[in-house]
Amino acid sequence: MTAQNTPTRQQMLRWVDMVSFAVQEANLYLDTHPSDPAALAYFQEYSQLRRQALQDYAALYGPLTIDTARGCRAGWEWVNRPWPWEGGDC
Repeated sequence: MTAQNTPTRQQMLRWVDMVSFAVQEANLYLDTHPSDPAALAYFQEYSQLRRQALQDYAALYGPLTIDTARGCRAGWEWVNRPWPWEGGDC
């Protein structure tokens, strides 16, 4: 992937938001319709898309969730990035 094809932070956050919303809504639906195979397949598909979106975002811009944070002996990597109130783009 070249720098020209790399999505911006805002584009990636929007995608994470979109797939996260889809997963949450499917989860709520499955709470009342647990036997719906189409809904379960949709939930599984979008859950995988969300996991991938979070991993992709973390690789380029740092972790959004603890699931995608990589620890190291020297400390946590996200503390080295600007916080939202310091001009970080969240």
